[in-house]
Amino acid sequence: MELKEVLQVLEQLAPLSLAESWDNVGLLVEPSKPRPVKTVLLTNDLTDAVMEEAEAMSCDLMISYHPPLFRPIKRLVQKDWKQRLAVRAVEAGMAIFSPHTSWDSVKGGINDWLVGGLGSGQVSVLSQALCGASHTNKLEFMVRSTEELGTVMEELKECDGGTALQHSVNRPENSGIHVGVTCSESALTLSVHALLKHTTPSQSLSILKLEKPPLPGYGPGRLSILVQPVTVATAIQKMKSHLGLNHLRLALGSGQTLESSVCTVAVCAGSGASVLSGVKADLHITGEMSHHEVLDTVAKGTSVILSDHSNSERGFLTVFREKLAVRLPDSVTVVVSKADRDPLEVV
Repeated sequence: MELKEVLQVLEQLAPLSLAESWDNVGLLVEPSKPRPVKTVLLTNDLTDAVMEEAEAMSCDLMISYHPPLFRPIKRLVQKDWKQRLAVRAVEAGMAIFSPHTSWDSVKGGINDWLVGGLGSGQVSVLSQALCGASHTNKLEFMVRSTEELGTVMEELKECDGGTALQHSVNRPENSGIHVGVTCSESALTLSVHALLKHTTPSQSLSILKLEKPPLPGYGPGRLSILVQPVTVATAIQKMKSHLGLNHLRLALGSGQTLESSVCTVAVCAGSGASVLSGVKADLHITGEMSHHEVLDTVAKGTSVILSDHSNSERGFLTVFREKLAVRLPDSVTVVVSKADRDPLEVV
């Protein structure tokens, strides 16, 4: 299977448009000599140990949840561990893809998996994702005749890369033809200049900024109203089992005990304090919070469970392996890394 075909499947499972604007997602390393993708390795982080594992199995595509290349790079040298890994991938002809926050936001992604650890419930998104619509502006203007309309529309089409334009036409009596055309942000300036060359459109032109519609069920963080409330103690045991961990860190909310009831839970995989801030729930679950963020949360009566950053994410790799494998031919093997682990451990 060609790399581009696998990337199309990954896009279908979690569109990269769902990722946060600050993130660095998608294909990060692409081999110069294309080769069929036969082995895909899933990992939460790309480390030296994971790279050795990938090289041993002649991996063709590495899917690293966290992007190993994040900040701009001016050189590729051996003294920097991330650059060293990128060089090794290039030398091995191995592609690297990172989905990161697109997996956080997608419906059925990491956060839906994480909140499912406490059982079924009425789940809602904490921060609503918006549709990544390409057409973000609407141009409204008038033309005198159908001939002028045809000319103007051809010019606007060229401004937007030759793609077909979404437009509406209204013909009230004795007042010319009213036209509404949607266009992308990149084509806005050229489109306006094209309309200004025509007398009637230029005199009647108005520009509207289109709001992106919401995507129900998509976005970072989840809040669940549990069908069957549990105690804090039970929530701890359920999350240990769900995450495959022997230990978790707990901060009891003010006035709460291990026997206090948990009816609502808010989660955000990774470092979730900014997403969980201000969310009213009996329990917050995330990978990590700062000391003062925990103090702020428990002061409001909300208990906090912390698993360490990547431990709140890694278990989803097994779930995603099944989702990906069923969409790829039998000639492609999808493997979850055995070398990948959180750098912190309880000693």
